[in-house]
Amino acid sequence: MLTAAEPAQKADAAEKADTLRRAGAPLGEAQSPPDRPARPKAPRLVPPGKAPRRRFGSPEGRAALLHAIAHIEFNAIDLAFDMAARFAPAIADAGLDEAAFTRDWVRVGGEEARHFRMVDARLAELNCRYGDLPAHDGLWEAAETTSHDALARLAIAPLILEARGLDVTPDMIERLRSVGDEASVAVLEVIYREEVGHVACGKRWFDALAAARGLEPESAFKDLRSRYFKGQLKPPFNHEARAKAGLSRGFYEPIGNETRV
Repeated sequence: MLTAAEPAQKADAAEKADTLRRAGAPLGEAQSPPDRPARPKAPRLVPPGKAPRRRFGSPEGRAALLHAIAHIEFNAIDLAFDMAARFAPAIADAGLDEAAFTRDWVRVGGEEARHFRMVDARLAELNCRYGDLPAHDGLWEAAETTSHDALARLAIAPLILEARGLDVTPDMIERLRSVGDEASVAVLEVIYREEVGHVACGKRWFDALAAARGLEPESAFKDLRSRYFKGQLKPPFNHEARAKAGLSRGFYEPIGNETRV
C-alpha cells in the first residue's frame, strides 16, 4: 500500500492486509519502506493557511471539512503501514514482540482505510471527491522528521496528532448536527470511536519501548515533543477520550513551560 498511489488502490491494499491479519495469516517480514509513499496527482498540496475554509452552513463548506478529513485518513493509512514496516526491526532489537507490533499497526491501517472510504463516499453525496480541493502536507512532514526513531514517531503521530483529533471531533459532530447533517455525523462518530483505540495503541507501544530503553515514559514524551513537534498543544482537551486512550494529563499538561530545542 505504500507503493500504491491511487486512493482506491491504497485502501484496497490496506484492507487486504488487514483481512490477512484477522485470518491469522503470516504478514511476512517487514520491507524497507520508501522515504515517501506513493501519492496521487491530486489533491494539490498547499501551505496550511491556503487550504479551503471549512464553514458548516453550506454543502460546499461541509465538503471542504470532509475533504480535509479524507486527506487526514488517507495519510493515516500510510502512517500506519510505514510504522509497521519502518520500525518493526527496532521493536525486535529492543526485545519486544515484533509480530504483535506489526499486527497492531496493520489493524490500524485497515481501519484508516475504511474511514477514508466512508468519508469519500459522503463527499460524493456532496458532489465532491477526494482530490477536488487543495490540502496540506503537515502529517507527512511530521512523519519525515521522526523517520529515524520509533519512539519519536510514536510520540508525534499517535500521541499528539491523532490525540488532537479526539479533542476537535466532538465539536465538529455537534456543529454538523446543528445544521442537520446527520449523514456526516454518522461517519465522524465511527472515526472518533475508533481513533481512541489508535491513540491507545500508540500509547501502549510508546510505554513499552520507553521502558525497554530504560526511560520514564512521561519525561521521554515531553523531551521528544520539545524536539520534534513544531506546534503547541492548546486546550481545550478531551480529557475523557484521552484517558480512555491511556493518556494521563501529565502527557499534555501543563502546556508552554517545556524547553524547546
